[in-house]
Parts: sequence; structure tokens; C-alpha cells
Amino acid sequence: MARVAAGGMNAARPTSPPTESLSARWRSEAEDARPHDEPAVDLEPVKRSMPSWLISLIIHTVLLLILAMISSPVGQGISRVVLEFGEATQESPVDLAVFDLKASESMQDNPMAESDLPVDLELESMEQSLSAEDLIADTPIEIGEGPTIDAGEPMFSGRTGAMKQALLATYGGNEETVEAVDLGLRWLARQQHKPSGSWSLKGPYDNGAIFENRSAATAMALLAFLGDGHTHQKGEYANVVAKGLRFLLSEQDRNGFFAGSARGDDRAYAQAQATIAICEAYALTNDSELKAPAQIALDWAVEAQSSEGGWRYKPRFDSDLSVTGWYVMALVSGQAAGLRVDGSVLKMAERYLGTVQADEGATYGYKRGRPSSPAMTAEGLLCRQYLGWPRDHPAMGLGVTTLLNEFPFNTKNRNVYYWYYATQVMHHFGDSPWRIWNDVMREELPKLQVRRGLESGSWSPQADQWGRQAGRLYTTCLSIYCLEVYYRHLPLYQMAGE
Repeated sequence: MARVAAGGMNAARPTSPPTESLSARWRSEAEDARPHDEPAVDLEPVKRSMPSWLISLIIHTVLLLILAMISSPVGQGISRVVLEFGEATQESPVDLAVFDLKASESMQDNPMAESDLPVDLELESMEQSLSAEDLIADTPIEIGEGPTIDAGEPMFSGRTGAMKQALLATYGGNEETVEAVDLGLRWLARQQHKPSGSWSLKGPYDNGAIFENRSAATAMALLAFLGDGHTHQKGEYANVVAKGLRFLLSEQDRNGFFAGSARGDDRAYAQAQATIAICEAYALTNDSELKAPAQIALDWAVEAQSSEGGWRYKPRFDSDLSVTGWYVMALVSGQAAGLRVDGSVLKMAERYLGTVQADEGATYGYKRGRPSSPAMTAEGLLCRQYLGWPRDHPAMGLGVTTLLNEFPFNTKNRNVYYWYYATQVMHHFGDSPWRIWNDVMREELPKLQVRRGLESGSWSPQADQWGRQAGRLYTTCLSIYCLEVYYRHLPLYQMAGE
């Protein structure tokens, strides 16, 4: 499952920088670990080709907008994205040497939590690294206000028809990514419990999770189908989606809580995921039968927010970035669906982000006082993007640079949870970071998919950092989300004209 966050700009910087540049040390260790005959990735040609690529992107974007106004189910085309939260500053970028991204939080009873043990990441070295200045220089813009999601924005309008094809072409999807998504959805459809319409985290497939939560499993599976444009009203899997939604609604009580028979801390994740699924289904179909369940689920999320501004396992009690991220996405999805969400709730979540950030917002940890980690940094940056930070915010460029240079997509260190968030961050940011990340992701992730036997179409959890605890459905759903990224959510900064 996944995480995200929001916050202010209050975290203190490290009191003393390390004696050795962390960037240089990571690159040195990676060089030692890389076979001597393996060439380093040369990024200079990418930089030289930037202007022509940008011209091509502008042309494609214009065509994309025209297609959106013609084919978008939202109906009124692309409207302007308006800032509500977050202000940029003109501070100089922070030296990368202050970063210390290590895994941070004990798993406790939840396999989605970060580990206190340092993760020995085998990094693929880059002979020439991108800097924060390089990223911002890709598209010259003035520092200012960034995008947030308003009611009626076409957040989900790229999932079908000509718009979907235009987004695939513009942002680098290919036949392999499309085929992998199709195979993954077929596998998910085979795993649905037909009488109830639910999915299970534990089976009937091999390598299930160590715990059960049918609400979470069903919501995750539904998000994969919805992400590819399948609803209960249309698409190849309309019947599958209809049964899944029916199950989720049967799990919801009069207060909006979805957890059903699940027990333990994972109920918090299930609640947020189910809220996202119902909000997306409503946004895609405008089915009046889903409006009330989606609204009371959002109301439950508002009531469950802690005084810190985040969410955790018990309503109004505590906060962590992992759980908070899911709820931020649920509330943003509700806004995009035109449902009622009090803006002050997201402002409080934004302030909470400030309590778990470091390096002036470029990196993030699991909880207050915990060290930053790659996965939490990717989550935190994604939340910042949705809560209003502009593309040219210094901390945004610095965070993206750090993840791209120090924690690239690397199948030797499988962590689909991290990939899920980093893929979205890079896609929204666009330009060089997205092309460099996607050039690897779109080739390597489909290669990891099982192509034979009963589990054909799934992704094995055994080599993934959390897969052995979270199971095959978890790794499969998050992998599908990554490969749907081209059209699953419209790119925030491109749609805002940044």
C-alpha cells in the first residue's frame, strides 16, 4: 500500500554537514559495485536535446488539450488549475551533501511501514548527475503558485478514448506497458471471489500476504481497473468492477467506515483506499448511487484527522506520513469528483508535512523526528505537488534530483512501494527527470511480470522489499498503477501550464 503527506516549512536543517559529500560517497560505492565493463549512463545527450524535445512536447500538449475537450467524459474540457495551498520561496537550493535518505520506521504489525534497519541499496551509478538547477532550467518559469485540484478539474479524464492514446504517445507509454497492464488486469479478474465480489490479500494465488483485509484488497484491485478506464458502466471488466463496488458498499457502515470484518492497524489503510475507489468511480460515472457513500466516507476522513493534521491507525489520535498520504489522496480525489471537502482539512495536512520534512521540504521521514527515506521522500513530494507546491519550488527540484540521482529505478533493489510514488512524482514534474526515469521503468517493470503458469500477469512479491509480507496482490496492483501512470492522473504541472 502507499503513503503521502503535506506540511509547512518549519523543519530544522541538520546542525552540521557530513565530512564527506553524501552524493559523492554514494556514487563511489556504486562505482565499486558496478562491473568494470558496464558503461555509466551519459546524460549529456539528453541535456543537449532538451530544446527540441520541449518544442515537441508543446505541440503534443496542444493536440492533447484539443482531444481532451472533444473526448473527455468530464464534459467541459480543460479548465485552469487554481492554487489554494503552498507558497514558493526564492531561497537557494540546499546542498545535496546534507541529505541522509535511509529507511526509517519499524514495520510493527504493518508491512507497509518503513524499517529502522538501514537498507543497503545497490545503486546504478551515473557518470554525470542532474542538479536541481538543471531541472528547473528545462522549462524557464517564474517562481509562483502551483496547482491544486478544484472541483470539476479533469483529474481522471485521460483514461479512455483518444485522450488516453494521446497521453500514452506524449508521455512515453508503449506496446509493452499496455500489454503488461492488460495481462495484470486479467490476473486480477481471475482472483475475484465471484459470490461476494471481493478480493483477498492472502489468496487463492501463491505467495499471499501474512494478514487479511478484504476491504483493502478489493479497493486496490478496483483502483487498478478504474485506472485503466474500466467502470461498472462500461469497459471489458464492467461486471467485475460492479461486483467489487457492491462488496465495498456492503462493508460501509452508516458513519462511512469501510473496514468491515478487518482487525488491526491495517484498517486505516483500507478505509482510505476504499474512499479513493468510491470517489474515483463516482467521478468517472457520475452515478448518483455512489455520491452519498463517497461523501460520507470523505466526512469520516475529515472527522478522523488528528490535531497534528495527519492520520494514523486510530481516528484523531496520532499521525504518520504513510497513512496520511492515503487520506490526502482520498480528499483530493473527492475534490476532483465535485464532492464536499473543507479546504482547512488539507491546509492542516499541509502543516503536518512540515513536521516530518527535512532539508526545507526536499526530503521526508515516516514520523516527526525520524530520518528521511527515499520512499517517504517520494510520498511527501507527491503530496506537496497535489497540495500546491509549484514545479519551480527549490525544494521540489532538489528532492526530485536526489531521488533520480541516488535512488533510480533499479530492479536489483525491488521496492514497488517506492516505485509507485517516485513514478508519479517524476511524471508530474516532467521533462528530463520523467524521461530518464520512464526510459528504465517502462522497459524493466514489464520484464518482471510473470508470463507463464497460473500466476501469469502478476508480479512476484518474493524479491520485493515488502512483498513477502504484503503479498502478490499488493505487488501486482502497485506495478499496474506504475504502468498506468501515463493516463491515470493528468500531469499536474503540464495542465497548469507550468
